[in-house]
Amino acid sequence: MTTRWGMALFAALAVSGCGSDDSGGAIGSTPSPTPSVSPTPSPSPSATTPAIAVTAVDQRVVASLDNPWAIAVLPDGRMLVTEKPGRLQLVTTGGAKTAIAGVPNVFYSGQLGLQDVDLDPGYASNGRVWLSYAEPATGGQRLAVARGTLNLTANRLDDLTIVWRATPTTTGGQLGARLAFSPDGRYLFVTSGERQQGTPAQDLSGTLGKIVRLNLDGSAAAGNPYAATANARPEIWTLGHRNPYGLVFASDGRLFESEMGPAGGDEFNMIEPGRNYGWPRVSEGDNYDGTPIPRHSTNTAYTPPLVSWTPVIAPGGMIQYRGSAFGGWTGDFLLAGLVQQGIVRVRVSGNTATEVARIGLGDRIRDVAEGPNGTLWVLRDGSGGALIQLTPR
Repeated sequence: MTTRWGMALFAALAVSGCGSDDSGGAIGSTPSPTPSVSPTPSPSPSATTPAIAVTAVDQRVVASLDNPWAIAVLPDGRMLVTEKPGRLQLVTTGGAKTAIAGVPNVFYSGQLGLQDVDLDPGYASNGRVWLSYAEPATGGQRLAVARGTLNLTANRLDDLTIVWRATPTTTGGQLGARLAFSPDGRYLFVTSGERQQGTPAQDLSGTLGKIVRLNLDGSAAAGNPYAATANARPEIWTLGHRNPYGLVFASDGRLFESEMGPAGGDEFNMIEPGRNYGWPRVSEGDNYDGTPIPRHSTNTAYTPPLVSWTPVIAPGGMIQYRGSAFGGWTGDFLLAGLVQQGIVRVRVSGNTATEVARIGLGDRIRDVAEGPNGTLWVLRDGSGGALIQLTPR
């Protein structure tokens, strides 16, 4: 990989270990995107939007954190927050922090470390928590997914079990590493980044650059689209992804994903089984050395994004807002923006999607989560990171 700004910048990025994706590859302003419309799925009702929408927010810094990556909100309103160096913090709305013991052994460097955290669909009865992380392995690192039982009396994870690992093992790049459970609670979907290597995203013999669908024991779910394909990994659901950092089931049951493009071309996608989203054969962005990549429109074999962004917003985590505390936002997708330094609101209507607003927060935002009564929480990225509560202004 080279960079359009020259070999000197490429060398700096290589030393940093995080790539230009996460450090803001496309430098400068972030104008409104040019949307592209997917040719498929079934329509869904539009979100109900009051005449006056919240356009600005106030921020309350709740707790300082070291390179936080993801938030999971517990039923009582407390939050589990991952820190990439390998810590899982229990944080109260008042800012008190307690480290949870029993997390897996994590490889931490650059963009690799402890990544996503999510509650099991049956958390209320089984207390299970799911984690994704960079696992050290012979030949480098790999994305691993584990589950354990959250013991809030002893502040630890019990019975930690690794249920799935990406293949092949390699070094560097981004893991993807987002987790999402199907609405019926039967399946776990996991995004697996292509580790900045490009071609593995089109290779069905591995799971880099893919979204996979698993049973809750980590096995490949029955009915996956490539299960009968020779030499293909049976857990693959979709392929052709670059660096997928957002994964959300919408209220209508459809699955949506966001991912970082190269020099331009960040994407908001609707995910359907068996689809090929094109990377690295097509993209709405170009190579870092300025050489062009064919667009999705040049080949109908590849599914185009519903929305793409050039220059990039560098999307982190993503939710669909279900509450009503932020007027006009109900049903919108909220994307954490690293380069955009705030939140990007995307609205899906039937078969189309459009960016409707940006909420500037002045910092790189890694994740966003909704709590009880429609409260919103975000993570400020980096070594001086923080958990921040947003309130309508």
